[in-house]
Order: sequence, then C-alpha cells, then structure tokens
Amino acid sequence: MSKFAVIKTGGKQYRVAEGDVLRVEKLDAEEGSEVVFDSVLMVSNEADLKIGTPVIEGAKVSAKVAKQARTRKIIVFKYRAKKRYKKKAGHRQHFTELEITKISA
Repeated sequence: MSKFAVIKTGGKQYRVAEGDVLRVEKLDAEEGSEVVFDSVLMVSNEADLKIGTPVIEGAKVSAKVAKQARTRKIIVFKYRAKKRYKKKAGHRQHFTELEITKISA
C-alpha cells in the first residue's frame, strides 16, 4: 500500500497518488502551471491513515496542469412519439488534465 490521498474538487472526490494523471472539472489555470488543493479529505502513508473532519488541516496536494481540453462530443437527442417533436444537440465538456506531483500532510 503506497502513499495516497483523497481530494475534493469540482464537486467530486478523487483518490490520487504521486505521479497519477487525472481529468477533473475545468480549473482556471494555465497549462504548465502549479495547482495546490487544500481540501484534502484523507491521507494514507505506508504506516498510518489520517481522516479529516471534513478536511485535514495543513494537508496539501500539488499538481501540474498537463492540458486544458474538451471531451469527445456526445449527442443529446430528445424525442416525443407521435407529437412531431424532436430536438438534437451536441455537448463537449471542458476538463483539466492534472499530473500529481506532491502529497504533503
């Protein structure tokens, strides 16, 4: 069991370890810049486990912004049978890809 943490961003929780690459909801940061998450819910080393109530004071997770992009297009199609109603739209969600560099508790 290696060192990992659980962070909260964009209304979701993510389990991260150093070196992980993950996609989160769009963050207002430039590519190549450093982002620090201070809402750390849990940190685990090889020996001990710290659980926050709800967050751990002083714990931080640092990440480097790898890229800002959009996902593949999904088709949103609404249809009512026998009512001459159909509506088609597409959606591409913005995301930020992060590379976790450091976990400090």
